[in-house]
Amino acid sequence: MPPAPFILAVDPAPLPDALTGAVVAIGNFDGVHRGHIAVIARAKALAQKLGRPCAVLTFEPHPSDYFLGPKTIFRLTPCETKAVALERLGLAGMIVLRFDSGLAQLSAEDFVADILVKRLKVAAVVAGYDFHFGKARAGTPAFLVEAGKRAGFAVEIVEKINADASGSIEATSSTATRAALEDGDVARAAHLLGHPYFVIGEVIHGDKRGRTIGFPTANLRLDPSSRLRHGVYVVEVQIEGTRYGGVANFGRRPTFDNGAPLLEVFIFDFAGDLYGRTIEVDFLDFIRGEQKFASFDELKRQIKADEASAREILQKMGRVSSGA
Repeated sequence: MPPAPFILAVDPAPLPDALTGAVVAIGNFDGVHRGHIAVIARAKALAQKLGRPCAVLTFEPHPSDYFLGPKTIFRLTPCETKAVALERLGLAGMIVLRFDSGLAQLSAEDFVADILVKRLKVAAVVAGYDFHFGKARAGTPAFLVEAGKRAGFAVEIVEKINADASGSIEATSSTATRAALEDGDVARAAHLLGHPYFVIGEVIHGDKRGRTIGFPTANLRLDPSSRLRHGVYVVEVQIEGTRYGGVANFGRRPTFDNGAPLLEVFIFDFAGDLYGRTIEVDFLDFIRGEQKFASFDELKRQIKADEASAREILQKMGRVSSGA
C-alpha cells in the first residue's frame, strides 16, 4: 500500500483529519539541518510508539521577520521548500501557523490550550532544549512539560545533541549555515545541513543571451531574502525525477545590466522547454565569484571553462553530468 500523501496545511481551520491528533515537532526548522533532523527523528519514534501520524508545526513568516521586518532572516527554506525537505523525512505533513499580531500576543498558557489542545488535538509534542513560545517567549521547555501533564498530552524535550551518524553537530545551526552560504561555501553548508543546499522555483523567461552563445539557461528568482554569495556554482538539477549536472551563475550580470539577482542554470545535455515548470537546483561546489568581463567573447570563453570545471568536479564526486 503506497504511503499517504504529504499534507501542507497552512493556517488550517479545521485541521485535516489525517493530521488531527498527531505527534508534532515544533520549531522554525529553517534549513531542516542535522540538529532539526535529530528532533524530528525523536518525534517519529514517539509517533510510531503511540500509533499516531507525525507532523511538524512551524510558523510563517519567520518570527524574526515579523518582529524586525521582512527579509531580516536569510531564509534557507521558504515555506514550500521546507515542505519538500520534510516530506523526504517521511513525515505525514507540515502545519503552518500564520505568525501575526494575534499569535505574537498569545500567552504560553493560551498557546497550549487554544493551539495545541483545542485546534490541533495533539497526542504529543517534541521540541528542542532551547524552544521558547508564547508572548515574550515566556513558554519554556519546562513549562511545556508541565502543561502537557495537565492537558493530557506527552512532551519530549530533546537535549543538545553533540553528534549523529555523520559525526559532530556541535557547529550545526541555521545561523552557521547562512554564514557558509554567504561565503559561497556550499560544501560546508551541505555538511551542516546533512544534505546539499537546494532551491526550488519556477523557470522564468530571461533575456535569452545564453542561447546566442550556445549556453541556454533555466532562470529562477530566489527568495528575496537570499544572501547566497554571487558567483558560479556546480549544481545538480532535478526535473520531474530525473537529475542532470549543470553549472549556475547567481548574481546581477555585471557584464550586461547589473540587474536584480537571478539564478541562471546551464543544464548539461538537456534539451526541452522548461518555461513555467518547477525545478530543483542542488548546490554542490563553488567555482568562482561573479565578475564583469570586457567583451562577449571573453565571457563565452569563461563559461566554457566553467562548464569544463563543473563536469570534472561532478565526475570526481561520482555525480551525474548528464541525464540519468
